Amino acid sequence: MLRVSLATNYYDRTAPLYDGRVKIEGCDTHHVLLEAPEIFHRLFGFEEFDIAEMSLCTHTLTTARGDSKYVGIPVFPLRMFRHSGVYVRSDRIAKPEDLRGKLVGLPEFQQTANVWVRGILQDEYGVDITAVHWRTGGLEEPGREERTEIRLPPSIDWQVVPSDRTLSDMLEKGELDAIISPRAPSCFSRRAPCPQVAQLFPDYAAVELAYFKKTGIFPIMHVVGIRRSLVAENPWLPVSVFKAFLAAKAMIDFRNSTILPWANAEYQRMKSLLGEDYWSYHLPPNRHVLETFIRYAQTQALIDRPLRPEELFVPSVLNLSKA
Repeated sequence: MLRVSLATNYYDRTAPLYDGRVKIEGCDTHHVLLEAPEIFHRLFGFEEFDIAEMSLCTHTLTTARGDSKYVGIPVFPLRMFRHSGVYVRSDRIAKPEDLRGKLVGLPEFQQTANVWVRGILQDEYGVDITAVHWRTGGLEEPGREERTEIRLPPSIDWQVVPSDRTLSDMLEKGELDAIISPRAPSCFSRRAPCPQVAQLFPDYAAVELAYFKKTGIFPIMHVVGIRRSLVAENPWLPVSVFKAFLAAKAMIDFRNSTILPWANAEYQRMKSLLGEDYWSYHLPPNRHVLETFIRYAQTQALIDRPLRPEELFVPSVLNLSKA
């Protein structure tokens, strides 16, 4: 048995891997449950895990420049619409177009959620990436850095905030005009929030649904990666890992959630709005999503060449055996 470590957040779609209902064939798996930011920091900085949830953006970036230590499989542990993640000084910004010429904070420039938002701002509202002044740093803790090196052209104004400052504090004090972040800044979410801080899209669910109906895109945030050197030694491993994640996802019973009192009704409503398998794995149903993300990454100077979606994944998982 091959002993491997597996690091992901805990989701309904990964739970069967952790509670033993699904096993990775041929493997003795050591499970490590962590939040995604810590996984990414330890994965891309120190290569600590054999199999792990990965940032789609950092995987795309390292794949494009040829220095990725991990290969991907088309498993997407996290998908999320991101219009809700834009927080603005409402005394200065009332609509997306108002972001032109403004100072906008980001936890990381290469953060996948931020790539999606910047791309949406450009595609849907004409806010070019070069028209905004980007500032990166810790949302609540000072000193946050990019998880892997990036190089941006002079046309993109990107600077790191002072190492003793946080984005949330700067937004509250009016030193930033907006923040784009997957997590709400404390100046917005705490019990007594700053009254001048608001979401750019307060009715974000309606805006996100309209975006999906227009584009057919349910944004992908994370993929699953396997250590490249391990795959070289064990070429059977990617398919075995992929099959295990597919089996775990197949065990989800959306109709009987213990959290939602009308879970089945909500599940049926989501299927009617987003499609039968709206959280699909595999490449074909997600090709248009990945092609859009790759276009955004190239437009935003994170990669210097267009990738084919196939380049993000191990070839063997794109051609599974059929009964």
